[in-house]
Amino acid sequence: MSKIIGLTIALVAIGAAGFLLNAYLTPDDAATPEPEPAASSAVIANSADENRIAFSLPDLDGQIREFSDWDGKARLVNFWATWCAPCRREIPLLKQTQTNHADDNFQVIGIAVDFPEQVAAYAEEAGFNYPILVGQEDAMAAAEASGVEFIGMPFTLVVSPDGVLLKAHMGEIVESHIEKIIGVFSALESGAMDLPAAREALREL
Repeated sequence: MSKIIGLTIALVAIGAAGFLLNAYLTPDDAATPEPEPAASSAVIANSADENRIAFSLPDLDGQIREFSDWDGKARLVNFWATWCAPCRREIPLLKQTQTNHADDNFQVIGIAVDFPEQVAAYAEEAGFNYPILVGQEDAMAAAEASGVEFIGMPFTLVVSPDGVLLKAHMGEIVESHIEKIIGVFSALESGAMDLPAAREALREL
């Protein structure tokens, strides 16, 4: 009987030692790893082609719009905010550009990196004639999905009719920029210029 008791005590001691050793060697958080953050449902990046833009964001009515909704049109994608003075200065020029080239397979798209309520109130005053999509972190992620670091506003993407990024322009868009962009879009449409030539033509934009 004493041998059995002694053996039982030894086994318990070995088990306890093993438990303590395992606890010492294993980090506290190893058994319960941190969950990975969920991907945003509002932004979809196309990893098959890093130069092709793909995302979705809500418009002013809360309807989710896909960037591919405007496939077939050359696009000027303008990131802005209600509190950004240079952004507000661009809006009349962008509106005029949309009016002048609405029949030329061309589309301006505004993406407000702002609160929906503030954007909706400003939109009543601004009278946009082009679609406005809205977001905050999701809107910034949409910009960065293009492969370009989001460092401030205004920030404009020049995108070909098949959704390929041609140029990312940091800062305010002015009339001379618009003239060059429209010229490149026209050359692409006529076949006088291919995508590499279009990127080169817009390099100094």
